[in-house]
Amino acid sequence: MLGVFERLALDAGREVMRVFHEGCAVDSKADSSPVTEADRESEKIILAGLRAAYPDIPCVAEEEVAAGIATPDLDGAFFLIDPLDGTKEFVNRRTDFTVNIALVRHGEPEVGVVYAPCTGRFFAGRPGRAEALEVDSNYHIASRRPIAVRAGGTPLAVVASRSHNTPETDAFIRDLGETDIVSVGSSLKFCLLAAAEADVYPRFGRTMEWDTAAGDAVLRAAGGMTRTLDGEPLVYGKRNQASDTDFANPHFIASGKGA
Repeated sequence: MLGVFERLALDAGREVMRVFHEGCAVDSKADSSPVTEADRESEKIILAGLRAAYPDIPCVAEEEVAAGIATPDLDGAFFLIDPLDGTKEFVNRRTDFTVNIALVRHGEPEVGVVYAPCTGRFFAGRPGRAEALEVDSNYHIASRRPIAVRAGGTPLAVVASRSHNTPETDAFIRDLGETDIVSVGSSLKFCLLAAAEADVYPRFGRTMEWDTAAGDAVLRAAGGMTRTLDGEPLVYGKRNQASDTDFANPHFIASGKGA
């Protein structure tokens, strides 16, 4: 399955970069978030591939949900897809946007890939093993190496969003004491923790499950964890929530060892 994810992410990333170089219009969804041709074309590629390979596993994809396409029952396993995480980064011609594909099983992100096509960084995770992959200019995997989280030192390296910081996030970081701040967009924040390039990622702003599942899968495979503010692991497949929409996440803290 991880091999299928990797191939689809590379194919989708190639299409994302075509649109990035050619340029495109930016539309607004009902929640005022941006959406582009790259989001839509990437999602088509991923969904077609997943549904061909695994017709019995339901898919939850950001643009299908935004279009009001009904989501089937999600007992057991399902896929979570964010075809272009960091659309704001994409629109603003920054490089941090990613393609995200994850398998969730019984509420836990079990397998995931995060591919940043503009930089060639690629992260993959499955139970017990996380890897960093290098992708060449022909969208082929050139190399791969195992990665694992590190024990947090002093100062802690805190990864924060370029586009979505909040006063609560700033207060949390101040309470940690001496820190180094690493700013990066999209689900790469989880991957920096997984690759021992940072220690903690606090998120006090709104996210959806497709924003986090793939990166969270990589982080957990590397030995880290994402927890809600009450200390419980972040779970997936949240529907019929009294206080929020389907698939919306609560605030969370992602961390490596000892952070």
